[in-house]
Amino acid sequence: MQPVTRTNLADSAAESLRGEIASGRWVVGERIPNEAALSDMLAVSRGTVREAVRALVSRGLLETRQGSGTYVRSAVDPAGTLKRLRRTGLRDQWEVRAALDVEAARLAALRHMPEDIARMRRLLAERGAVAEGGREAFIRRDIAFHKAVVAASGNRAMVEIYEFFTAAIMELIDSTIAGELPEPDAEAHASIIDGIASGDPQRAEAAVRAFVAPVLLELDRLLAE
Repeated sequence: MQPVTRTNLADSAAESLRGEIASGRWVVGERIPNEAALSDMLAVSRGTVREAVRALVSRGLLETRQGSGTYVRSAVDPAGTLKRLRRTGLRDQWEVRAALDVEAARLAALRHMPEDIARMRRLLAERGAVAEGGREAFIRRDIAFHKAVVAASGNRAMVEIYEFFTAAIMELIDSTIAGELPEPDAEAHASIIDGIASGDPQRAEAAVRAFVAPVLLELDRLLAE
């Protein structure tokens, strides 16, 4: 490991640590050297090491365990993945969101509990309109509804993936209510709930496909211009 030489020491230290994880020097589940050892390796203060570790914890690469140390949680940097995701086309991003929503609804139709349906209906009622509390508040309410659908799928991996994509998905929702793309109305959202509540996975899947179809059609029209 090379000593840090750049101006922003905490960022530089975090990048050095991230490099060690990416290279495989420290594998997932392994405890990294303690604060004092890292301070010597990077030739920075222990306070700088502490800041760097906190930064990587917030990015999901490291996790701290009280009384045990700091461990590698993931070798994949979510921040980098999200940056690359944002550079992809809006049509591609909507297709990914549709794929997640379709499969989540299909599984939810098979696995949901009565309380899941009640929660979706409550969140849809709370979703309201864009004018209620402003755009950002509306986006938070809308994403809460869709995350409830994913949670009802009972698939923990899907829940985690959806959570990972939440930032990008919120940007997608923003694009639909900024006048660029049609925003699916409350009836389209309610159809998803009804499809899941029916217990018919094909009906639930069809409801989601109908939900996203107008957006994809409009994107195709815009791309063709």
